[in-house]
Amino acid sequence: MPQAEKEYDVIIIGGGPAGLAAALYTARDRYSTLILEKNGLPGGQIMLTEHVENYPGYQKISGFELVEQMKAQVASFGAETVIGKAANAIRRRDDGKIEVDVNNGELTYVARAIIVCPGSDYRSLDVTGETEMRQATRVSYCATCDGAFYRGKHVLVIGGGNTAAEDTVYLATRFTEKVTMIHRRTEFRAEKVLVEELYAAADEHNIDIKLPYVPTEIVATENGQDIDHVKIQNVETGAIEELNVDGVFIFVGMNPNTAWLQGIVDIDESGYIKADPVTMKTSMPGVFTAGDCRCAAAMQLATATADGVVAAMQLRDYFRDPSSWSGGQCDHSTEGW
Repeated sequence: MPQAEKEYDVIIIGGGPAGLAAALYTARDRYSTLILEKNGLPGGQIMLTEHVENYPGYQKISGFELVEQMKAQVASFGAETVIGKAANAIRRRDDGKIEVDVNNGELTYVARAIIVCPGSDYRSLDVTGETEMRQATRVSYCATCDGAFYRGKHVLVIGGGNTAAEDTVYLATRFTEKVTMIHRRTEFRAEKVLVEELYAAADEHNIDIKLPYVPTEIVATENGQDIDHVKIQNVETGAIEELNVDGVFIFVGMNPNTAWLQGIVDIDESGYIKADPVTMKTSMPGVFTAGDCRCAAAMQLATATADGVVAAMQLRDYFRDPSSWSGGQCDHSTEGW
């Protein structure tokens, strides 16, 4: 049997922005709060972002600095954080309390309620040079986050779903001098109306659409800080071309970190947690969710923290009347590459 730890009012699974925001509110409400973070440091995806310019209150701040401030604020109200503890099971007991197993049963924590915030990872292409150029902030997975850094520049967009179509237009009409867009198929997976808008914008805003192409390598400059060129290959002919671009945007979907929750709470076919978008309630009484792991999430820093706040505030009502639980459902459109 796993060793049982002390009980808490609230356990928050995931120490990203959603989890930290939730912990701030639960700790300020004087609920004993524990954050379980599977990695060596809290923060999640935002830790990889060098420049954050779209979070209210900060004209510019690094993801690391923002998370450090969030962590300090949460700790000041007494919330505990335990790192290196990956949740792998949740069980609701007959008395209504919820057990959380971590590290494959190494320990079990108990709480009156849970807020699940495991987040999502951007789906990568595993192309040579992608990781290095992501670390150099020349590969991005979010046009809203990073588009402004490419004013008057040439960027490559990779993808064929709704986000790829919408964000290509977004980049071309607001920031870039030129966008080259590639997709591995001869037809886009995006909705027809978005494809029509894409081609309409291409005529006016210097969008070069190349089908069917895939990237084969992102080649860095000698100093490793910028992109020298990207090699792309025609799927039908095998011909290789080199593109001189300043940045690469990859829009091939997300992978929610929810595999361990299969069979525990309701999850849609793409792996996102089904939740009431107003209350953040899942299908299991006492288990809330927040952030990029939930169905129909906006995938933005500000909305992830907002989800955490909503979940924490709804938790008050649950503690007052646990019998009133009614979990919600939602739909989530998926992306394709």
